[in-house]
Amino acid sequence: MEPTFLAASPFLPVIGLSVLLLLFHVMLQGMIATKELGTDWNAGPRDDGLEPKSAQAGRAARASSNFRETYPGFIALAFGLILAGDPHGFGLIGAWVWFVCRLVYIPLYLAGIPYIRSLVWLGSVAGIVAMFLVLMF
Repeated sequence: MEPTFLAASPFLPVIGLSVLLLLFHVMLQGMIATKELGTDWNAGPRDDGLEPKSAQAGRAARASSNFRETYPGFIALAFGLILAGDPHGFGLIGAWVWFVCRLVYIPLYLAGIPYIRSLVWLGSVAGIVAMFLVLMF
């Protein structure tokens, strides 16, 4: 029997969607690299050191890396808020802000749009900070 606070947490949908977003990053990066270097490269051991060189491949890789830099913190805070509770819902709002910003960040980065992309990234950081503040105070 699982604890009721975990089963009923409103954080679980955003955590589940965040895992799908992680998988999307990995698949997007792989699809762009495969388009450039071919399926033999993708299926092979990649011992030749060949890496994709296109701007799109680089952007997809950097966007994925950027996502993975904040993802552990998001997950830790989300589960911390599940355990501690989020009496005002501010932490949940922060989680959704983080998720939506991370989702919007992908096409902005792939399109090479400066400044707006950075503002969206700052929005995702604001979501993390909101979660942190609820957990700490």
